[in-house]
Amino acid sequence: MTAFVRDVLSMTPVAIDGVEADVFELPDGSTFAVSSPGGMGRTSRSIGFLVDDLTSAAAVLQAAGHSVGAVSENARERYFHFRGPDQQLYELVERKTEAAPDARGGEPDRR
Repeated sequence: MTAFVRDVLSMTPVAIDGVEADVFELPDGSTFAVSSPGGMGRTSRSIGFLVDDLTSAAAVLQAAGHSVGAVSENARERYFHFRGPDQQLYELVERKTEAAPDARGGEPDRR
């Protein structure tokens, strides 16, 4: 699949620290990842949904009776996996924001 996306669709992979999959960034800023078979556990695929607040999204799923996996992260994102009503594996993904420089022009506020 990686070769197909790279060679046939002419997409360029991007390296992200902490990601063990081949990631391709789409023109709108979203990403498409290809992991090795079994790299996601017992599944043949995973579909991820981008959310603004991962903690709140986990609470909504749990309130609806769904269990969620542990939060993992890489250099760009925080995410967790869960099984949908169809018993397929899905993930919710929150993009990390970079700390903004403080108003005095100094170093970013990393509190």
